[in-house]
Amino acid sequence: MTPETTGAEALVLSELAEGVLTLTLNRPGVLNSFNRAMAGELQAALARAASDPAVRAVLLTGSGRGFCAGQDLQEVLPEGDGPMPDISVVVRASYNPIIRAIRTLEKPVVCAVNGIAAGAGANLAFACDLTIAAEEASFVESFSKLGLIPDTSGTFFVPRLAGAQRATGMFFLAEKLPARTAKEWGLIWDVVPLAELAETTTQLARQLATQATRGFGLTKRAMDRSWTNTLDQQLEVEADAMQEAGRTADYEEGVRAFLAKRKPEYRGA
Repeated sequence: MTPETTGAEALVLSELAEGVLTLTLNRPGVLNSFNRAMAGELQAALARAASDPAVRAVLLTGSGRGFCAGQDLQEVLPEGDGPMPDISVVVRASYNPIIRAIRTLEKPVVCAVNGIAAGAGANLAFACDLTIAAEEASFVESFSKLGLIPDTSGTFFVPRLAGAQRATGMFFLAEKLPARTAKEWGLIWDVVPLAELAETTTQLARQLATQATRGFGLTKRAMDRSWTNTLDQQLEVEADAMQEAGRTADYEEGVRAFLAKRKPEYRGA
């Protein structure tokens, strides 16, 4: 464990090993639902991942029997008979910075969904680069049960990954979606037994951490820009990213290793 997260009071546990920064949401008594403090700790941890060259990949998961149950509603209730608070303040302060941090982090982000992922928790998982869920896990867009709309980038990623009809069904009906179905719909990468989830996702993150990190980052950047670009614009994005990748030490190492018929040793630079 890193020094700042050794105490049981940490709401996001952080451990760096073999180039992988493992971040564990740590409010198991409430299924890791978000309060402002936990959101702040996750934002700080993702900022560290972006600035620390020792971090080559991130693994995000939850403690206990759930991944994340979304927003802790105790934090957004009115005081006494007062008016309902402006929930957009929470969205802008807690969730939007997390999603922006994940999508602009030019390193792979693997998500291990160990149990229920509801509301913001579901959309957090869908926003990661490679998400693997336990067979026992499920996803639910629970917002409509409260008269709200999906946040945490749900209205952006879910229609694009699963299609408009499936997204609408998930948003309007708020039914639990089994992990297997989420994989079939393209919302997540894979499903494994719960007993194998930790090892599978850790090994995947460690594998990614040994590869050409800058190439992954540039690929991620190009993919994100493709959502709004025309074909011609995207071709230019690819050319620019290829130019940048071609100047990295890892590209040179990859070419030399290929010619020498040996395994490359990437440094992430």
